[in-house]
Amino acid sequence: MAITCNAAITDGRGNFKIEEIEVHDPKDDEVLVKIKAAGLCHTDYDSLRWGKQIIIGHEGAGIVVKTGKNVESLQPGDNVILSWAMHCGHCFQCLEGNQHLCEIASPVAAGGNDYTPGHADPAGTTFNGEPILRSFNIGTIAEYTLVKSSALVKNNSNKMSFPAASIISCGVMTGYGSVINAAKVKPGSSVVVLGTGGVGLNVIQGAKIAGAGQIIAIDVNVTRLAMATQFGATHTIQADKSDTGLLNAAVKVKGLTEGRGADYAFECTAIPELGAAPLAMVRNAGTAVQVSGIEQDITIDMRLFEWDKIYINPLYGKCRPQIDFPEIISHYEKGELLLEEMITRTYTLNDLDKAFFDMLNGKNAKGVILFD
Repeated sequence: MAITCNAAITDGRGNFKIEEIEVHDPKDDEVLVKIKAAGLCHTDYDSLRWGKQIIIGHEGAGIVVKTGKNVESLQPGDNVILSWAMHCGHCFQCLEGNQHLCEIASPVAAGGNDYTPGHADPAGTTFNGEPILRSFNIGTIAEYTLVKSSALVKNNSNKMSFPAASIISCGVMTGYGSVINAAKVKPGSSVVVLGTGGVGLNVIQGAKIAGAGQIIAIDVNVTRLAMATQFGATHTIQADKSDTGLLNAAVKVKGLTEGRGADYAFECTAIPELGAAPLAMVRNAGTAVQVSGIEQDITIDMRLFEWDKIYINPLYGKCRPQIDFPEIISHYEKGELLLEEMITRTYTLNDLDKAFFDMLNGKNAKGVILFD
């Protein structure tokens, strides 16, 4: 029997409304989840202009309501964290260990950001009697969602709140995984983080967990630099908006790293003009990581690559949800990774406009939508 509930739906032209949808019973390998909290990030705002009608949201946590007959790993009542990096387990990339690049089920790697074959049938969710797509196949800014079981990881933490669990879905995983899985930061090394929003703060936390000896945070926002210190930065540099390519900030980084530059630098600003900036921060044979997902054309001075520098552009921190999420939960349980402290404000579904405004104006490390 279908459940009628509220969801945030965009028309794809920059607008959204809170509307009633119908969520139907799960098919064999699907799971019906009651969403308790949904994290908000810039990608959700971008999704308002993807040119199609969708249910927005791609970070979330909730409770299993019903499972399809073939689902054995979950049962009603389980607390779960959602992940958009679903995987089939048998394509070329999955067999290579790149679950986040699954050629069948990963919406981004497969070239889309909504329904991908191998996911929950769009007909399982309807709006005005017609099937409606969900952002990244999970559409978490809704009271209920219907997803494949591979989109869910059971959360066994007894102390983690739903808001804290919800932000693991993307922002935490992207930052943490870029350090641990992609760059493989070494103990005692020096790390620079450009941009200390939600993702940047989790790069800082990942670097701290990896044992980095020096973590240098760079931002134009003094308030965010204060947050960076709270989350593990050992040094901060306030950047100037007129500093093209952050080359002046790079000089300061070299002054903190024996004149040679850092071992690793992570770009977390999502500003295309800063796509090459981490290359200016690292030493010869250092590693620059483009975390924020810049997809525009940019011009790079190839001299920034001199000499033997490595530039990588990982997707979603090379996420393996069933492996990485439990590790993140373990770090949280041990007090090694802060989650509750990252949530600046919570909002109701009807306050989504305000939540977007606060995010776009840099007021939040993370904003979270709470559901009753």
